[in-house]
Amino acid sequence: MVSINVPAEYGYVVLVAICSILMIQWKALKVYEARRAFKIPYPTVYYKTHNDLFNCYQRAHQNTLENYPQFLVLLLVGGLHNPVVSAVGGAIWCMGRVVYAYGYYTGDPSRRNNGVFGYIGIIAQLYCTVRFAAGLLNWF
Repeated sequence: MVSINVPAEYGYVVLVAICSILMIQWKALKVYEARRAFKIPYPTVYYKTHNDLFNCYQRAHQNTLENYPQFLVLLLVGGLHNPVVSAVGGAIWCMGRVVYAYGYYTGDPSRRNNGVFGYIGIIAQLYCTVRFAAGLLNWF
């Protein structure tokens, strides 16, 4: 049986998880505001004609939701190996998602790529998670 000790620094991981929730809610609010401004009725997810800007707001939010489960798994599990590196990686990912959104909100989808640096955070979290798994299996 393996026992896991949760280090005190894991609190940073929890704080980043909370910040990520706030970022997701901020993006949802931006979609709500765009929906009102462009008069897009519910339950329309993407507007089919002449409103690419609304679709950019929606995609910025939707893409983050598509990546969010992986982010949380890597943040929370990787944080058990190295909470500081995992938390910093999570903060970088969150900042990248905000920059990604602001790029998308310009109406030029190619500007979303300014937020690609957020994947550096995911790579750091992936490293921590793999190291955690390897430690459980006594590979290191």
